[in-house]
Amino acid sequence: MATFPETGPAALDQESRAGHSKVAVVYTRPETVFEDYRRAMELADCESFLPKDLTTLLKINISWQHYYPACSTTPWQLEGVIKALNGFGYPDLVPTHNGTVVVDAREGAFNNKHQAVEEKYGLESLHLEETRWMDFRPKSEMLVLDKVYPDGFQIPEALRGKNIVHLPTVKTHVFTTMTGAMKNAFGGLLNHRRHWTHSVIHETLVDLLQIQKEIHPGLFAVVDGTLAGDGPGPRAMRWHEKNVILAGGDQVAVDAVSAKLMGFDPMSIPFIRIAHEMGLGCGQVKDIEVVGADVSEVNWGFTGVENTFFSLVQKLVYRGPLKPIENFLVRTPLITLGIFASNFYHNSYWLPLVGRKRVNEALKTEWGKLFKSY
Repeated sequence: MATFPETGPAALDQESRAGHSKVAVVYTRPETVFEDYRRAMELADCESFLPKDLTTLLKINISWQHYYPACSTTPWQLEGVIKALNGFGYPDLVPTHNGTVVVDAREGAFNNKHQAVEEKYGLESLHLEETRWMDFRPKSEMLVLDKVYPDGFQIPEALRGKNIVHLPTVKTHVFTTMTGAMKNAFGGLLNHRRHWTHSVIHETLVDLLQIQKEIHPGLFAVVDGTLAGDGPGPRAMRWHEKNVILAGGDQVAVDAVSAKLMGFDPMSIPFIRIAHEMGLGCGQVKDIEVVGADVSEVNWGFTGVENTFFSLVQKLVYRGPLKPIENFLVRTPLITLGIFASNFYHNSYWLPLVGRKRVNEALKTEWGKLFKSY
């Protein structure tokens, strides 16, 4: 593993920080959202995790190129983190995007107002699919990635040696029950063959956390739950106004608290449990110091794993009777049919017939009005 310069409190090694996991939870409203983002990051000791003399990547989540509530990083989340980090004295911030086989990141950055925020602060964004990717051999023992990619895999060269701040939202997911800080690395670290890992997605997220600890000298997450998503996420969800922000340097702990808020037992979610058992973070909420708001009795009662027609078909391939021909279906040109089907289902069927009404209702809320103001 490369060595990186140590500066002030950030010189604390990852082992010593892992012994005490802290997650900040702050309630917010549109009128105070930027101050609340700063407060959450301060409560979670942001500066102790991120060396100030290094570039800090702001890893934006775009789960859909269209705007849909709770689906992607919100513009006030991105702006709040930029304002806070500027105030803390971080001079070099880089908004970082990735596309997927079904999501155009540049279209998504425009529609989700990320581009507007970047231009407001004069920041040049980084689109990982347009950068150089390098062969990478992890020093950590992988659970599955060496088997999924027996010939090796690549990561973006631009990520190495830089801090990273993940900017996910609070939402459920058809494959992982919920998605948050750990899942946010999935798009950034793996290329367009990342769908090869869907049958072992939980173990993949743990492998990616190990890789992150190797390549990033500073690692932090700031999660937006102003509008949270329940149901068949990350796209066909029902949104709920929850007015909450989470922040922390332990990715496992952040996801555990987020899962607990949604009403799930974090240790029943495999990627959280495995990461906890491997000592990569704390997944037991009782052992996490939750600061800010008292959320010990909070349970939103989210439903957990729900499916769309399309995700049910995918699970037949990844976990069901079509498993024996998985490689034939996902590692050959036949995958283009799946990509077409996904785009058609979500963009041409579900969004116009179901999603658009939900979007319009969300835009009537105070958060929706804030979104339209960008």
